[in-house]
Amino acid sequence: MRSLLRRFALAALVVPAAAGVVTTASSAEAAPVRAEVKASEQALQADLVRLTNEQRAQHGCPALSVDARLTEAARGHSAWMARTGSFSHTGDGGSTFVARVKAAGYRSPSAENIAWGYRSAAEVMNAWMHSAGHRSNILNCQSTTVGVGAVHAANGAPYYTQDFGY
Repeated sequence: MRSLLRRFALAALVVPAAAGVVTTASSAEAAPVRAEVKASEQALQADLVRLTNEQRAQHGCPALSVDARLTEAARGHSAWMARTGSFSHTGDGGSTFVARVKAAGYRSPSAENIAWGYRSAAEVMNAWMHSAGHRSNILNCQSTTVGVGAVHAANGAPYYTQDFGY
């Protein structure tokens, strides 16, 4: 159980559009990390998008389109977690997912899911769908776009970030 808790965020972040969250990006947030995309990471990212859209279709939500800005924000956060061994929605310099997404040029963020250690996209999706907060983010029919970042740490552990937008 302890291992599961370490590998999986218990609370998913949700920012309703009505909340009107305003943040400013620090210089660290303004210059997103541009992590090299390995073929294995690209495959994980594509699989997570596909599995997310399959879940949405099964629950009556329209498919999400991939947005490069959300992908940039998600990969940057995954790369930071992989590099530092951190596992948190709070990122480099204390950044929030809203600040990271806006720094990447996307103006309407909706939610973020994170995970680490799972060896396949199916394992990640299974874990997220068994967590109320993560499931809610995936099945939020108001979200229209997604970006996924899968980055392996030097020790091989994969870190995942899934950013949603309105």
